[in-house]
Amino acid sequence: MIAPTPTPTPTPAASPTPEDKAPDPTPDPAAKPDRSDDAADSSQIDDSDSDDSQQDPPPKEKRGAWVFAPIPIISPAFGNGVILGGGYIFKLNMDDDISPPSSVGAAAVFTSNGSRGFGVGAALKFGENKYDLTAAFAKGKGFYRYYPIGSQPGGEDLSVLIKQTGTIFFGQFMRNVWKDVFVGPRFQYRDLTAAIEGFQTPGGFEVPEIELRSKSTALGFKVKRDKRDSSFYPTTGSYWDVTGDFFFRKKFLGIIDRNYQVYRASYNGYHSIGEKQVLAYRGMACGVSDGTPFYDLCLFGGSDLRGYTTGQFQNRRMFATQVEYRRELPWRFGVVGFAGVGGVARRWGDLRFSELLPAVGAGVRFKIEKTNHINYRADVGYGRAGVTLTISVMEAF
Repeated sequence: MIAPTPTPTPTPAASPTPEDKAPDPTPDPAAKPDRSDDAADSSQIDDSDSDDSQQDPPPKEKRGAWVFAPIPIISPAFGNGVILGGGYIFKLNMDDDISPPSSVGAAAVFTSNGSRGFGVGAALKFGENKYDLTAAFAKGKGFYRYYPIGSQPGGEDLSVLIKQTGTIFFGQFMRNVWKDVFVGPRFQYRDLTAAIEGFQTPGGFEVPEIELRSKSTALGFKVKRDKRDSSFYPTTGSYWDVTGDFFFRKKFLGIIDRNYQVYRASYNGYHSIGEKQVLAYRGMACGVSDGTPFYDLCLFGGSDLRGYTTGQFQNRRMFATQVEYRRELPWRFGVVGFAGVGGVARRWGDLRFSELLPAVGAGVRFKIEKTNHINYRADVGYGRAGVTLTISVMEAF
């Protein structure tokens, strides 16, 4: 609550001396009017009017910018297809010069194996960077290759084709509590079904009965500190966050209960090392409790380490580190080179040097939106299990 401002007590003015008194406004009939002063005043008024008439009004500031980009999907796990997406990046309050840009967007996905889905979302920053609200809704069905826990590079392929349908809602509200630190609650709701499609690999993964169809609700928290100069293409600063989600889960008819937790932490750093050159690095860790369903395990690959198919290696513990060199080129183009290493295990103490998963790669960039420096990217990564091609919008981290 803001305390009312006390009304100051007026101080009486000192009595004016004869020199301080205003002159007598009664005109002297004998005095002649000073036409030169009037003419000068008139001339000044005319000149100022003339200057004003020649000045153009200041350009009106644009509220935001639209971004549209089809994203091809080339994935051994999900098949080939396309994501059709678009978004609007804007200032929620034109008088707020402190809050970062807000964004809203929608996307639809189609793949050759029959996967279909759509989603909408918003990330709103307001109150002079005091509040951060994120919400998303998605619905669809997906067919993908699932690799069971314990898969190793070059080992026997025990993957199975999973069909999963579902509806997901996510919401998060954060408040700035100290300098650049934000804290707030998270909420998730899921209604999911899962089943194995086609041939069942002998000795391969089987969907547990509780995971055939279930509804789950999660309450969680997030703490973050954001000191980046941009959330779309940072060149200096750092970003870290810690999240925890506590799931309360029931089988569809409410017969079986199961609770589990998911924790994640990450740190990103950015340094300008020359004109239009950036060195970026990232470290992350993931941990889940026993009883976590297969679709919430720590999944290796993707943006956390390009060079591996997302989900091919997974377990209850995971870490990944990477460093990336970014260079802008003329005509909106750019190039990157990256390298990293990570690993997965049931427990942190089970990690072995011989089982680590390194990766290297390179990519090209094309700037599709200049104001916020949003890039369309294509990255080729090489790891112990082969080569991956990743096409997306914005940087990997």
